[in-house]
Amino acid sequence: MLTAKDAHNAAPSALGYQHQTWWALLELLRLGDTRPDAAISLELFDDVAWDENGTPTQLLQIKHHLKGQRALTDASADLWSTLQVWMDTASPADPEGPQLLLVTTQMAAADSAVAALRSDARDEDYALHGLVMAAMDLVAVGTQRARDDFLALGPADQQAFISRIYVLDGSPRIDDVPRLVRSQLHWALPHGHEDDYLAMVWRWWDEQALAMLRNGQRSVDVGAAHAAVAGIRDKFTRSMLPTSIELDDVDSHAVAEEHAGHPFVEQMNWVGYPPRNLQSAIVDYYRAFTQIVHWLDNAYLSPDELAKFQRELFETWACEFEWMEQELAPGADDATKQRAGAKLLRELLVTSGPFLNQRCHEAFINRGQHHILADEGRIGWHVDFAERHDRLLLQP
Repeated sequence: MLTAKDAHNAAPSALGYQHQTWWALLELLRLGDTRPDAAISLELFDDVAWDENGTPTQLLQIKHHLKGQRALTDASADLWSTLQVWMDTASPADPEGPQLLLVTTQMAAADSAVAALRSDARDEDYALHGLVMAAMDLVAVGTQRARDDFLALGPADQQAFISRIYVLDGSPRIDDVPRLVRSQLHWALPHGHEDDYLAMVWRWWDEQALAMLRNGQRSVDVGAAHAAVAGIRDKFTRSMLPTSIELDDVDSHAVAEEHAGHPFVEQMNWVGYPPRNLQSAIVDYYRAFTQIVHWLDNAYLSPDELAKFQRELFETWACEFEWMEQELAPGADDATKQRAGAKLLRELLVTSGPFLNQRCHEAFINRGQHHILADEGRIGWHVDFAERHDRLLLQP
């Protein structure tokens, strides 16, 4: 069982993993223009890594600490655990190997060896001497193996190893990363819809990160990232309606349970709509209703545009409904009426249009809007739907 203490101890680790994932997006946006042929990965070569044609060129160890925690020193566990990772995986004796970056929210202690590995105040001889002395003098059990392995490299290999290491201390904490990502995307922010745009970029990145962490996707290249953020930006032009309610965001079982008693669901029950199709229809209703409300609230869509779309759907339905009425024989039993209604519903839901003023061709909007109109009793599937809908509204 997870105790309160366990949960508290796990929180910094969870925060660290999240920071690592977010930092990778910031890296991609910040440095992508300077590396057009590169790609970035998560947990492939290192926490975060840059590569070109599958060969790593830069490995990043990402360390996140809460405010107020002590400085990074030559004795820090973060330092020696990072060196251990690189000694195990990054061929430390190879002077031509990938650049090794320790990215930490801590500040390197003044006059320390790690401070001498900063880009702006670099002194590799001083750093090497300081790390050798720390490796020999420290007694902490947790860093013993790393210190022994470092000393075992010998002077020449230690020098080659140190020449590839850079410390990026005082890096932004996780709370600062969204602001920095926003700053990197300032050129793409659609006026008046900045938050929606950024939410869609983060959604895209979360999907990429999850695919990489599941080993289903190796990396994200710079070109793909540029195309993705530009493509999302294009959704905010006047000619397009940005879709923010994705199918993967919907708990279909919970939504079906919540809407089980709605009139549009009863409408489908009256024509014996199959259970799987019924559940899918409820999800379409939920997505379309939620998406349209979002568009209206954020002025992506005007009430007049929505009303025109509804009128077009109604006219198409009315014509097909009239054909169904004419084809039903006088005195048809309810089973025949059910089959006719189910056929009408099925045919209308697979029809490609009309579209929402040609600005959205998402099929779920068309299908869901049919159910919205059915929920209001404006359209229906059973030939006697109007009378049944009125009775339904009178029920306590």
